[in-house]
Amino acid sequence: MSTTSPSLAKGAAYGAGAGVVASIVMGMYAMIASLIKDTGFFTPLHHIATLFVDPKAMMESMTGAMNGAGSFEISAGPAILGLIIHMMTGAMYGALFGAAATWLKQVSVALLGIAGLVYGFIVYLISAFVSLPVAAGIFGVDALGEGDMKGMNPISDMAEMAGTNVFIPEHLVFGIILGVLYALSLRTSTKTTVNA
Repeated sequence: MSTTSPSLAKGAAYGAGAGVVASIVMGMYAMIASLIKDTGFFTPLHHIATLFVDPKAMMESMTGAMNGAGSFEISAGPAILGLIIHMMTGAMYGALFGAAATWLKQVSVALLGIAGLVYGFIVYLISAFVSLPVAAGIFGVDALGEGDMKGMNPISDMAEMAGTNVFIPEHLVFGIILGVLYALSLRTSTKTTVNA
C-alpha cells in the first residue's frame, strides 16, 4: 500500500518520532552487543554521556564486565544523560529523514524501509567521520589518560572503540526501523484523515 507524502513540517515531525523509537531499538542493540562482548551492558549509555561528563562511569562499566566483577555496572546519572543525548540525536536524524522523504510523491513501507537502511549507513558515515569528531572538539572532550584505550577520545573515536562490527550494524538497525516506522505513521495518518 502506498500513501501520499505529508507536508514538510508533518514529515519532519513523523520522522522525529520514528527517530526516537529507532534510537531506542538501536541503543538496545548496542547494549546487547556490549554485553555479549563482555564490555558491560550499560557501557554504551555511559559512553555517549562522555560528551558532557567524565568517562569514569564508562570505564567502570567496561572494566567491571571485563574483570568479571559484573556486566550490569551502572551509574544512573550518566546512563540517563546518555539515553537522552541518544534519543535527541535520533529525533534530529529522524526529522531530517522525514523532511527528505516528503519529496517522494508516493511512498510504501518497503521503499521507506530500504531508504532507511541506506540512510542508516549515511548516518554512520556522518557520525563516525564528521559529527562525533566535531562534537568532541566543540565540547572539549579529552582523550583517555589510562587503561587499554589510553590516548583514544571517547567521542571522536566512538566507532573504533565500539568496533565497526557493532557500530555499522546498529546504524543500519536505526535506519530500517526509522524508515518502517515513518511509513507506518503515514499509513495511520492517512487512515485517520480518511475516517474523519
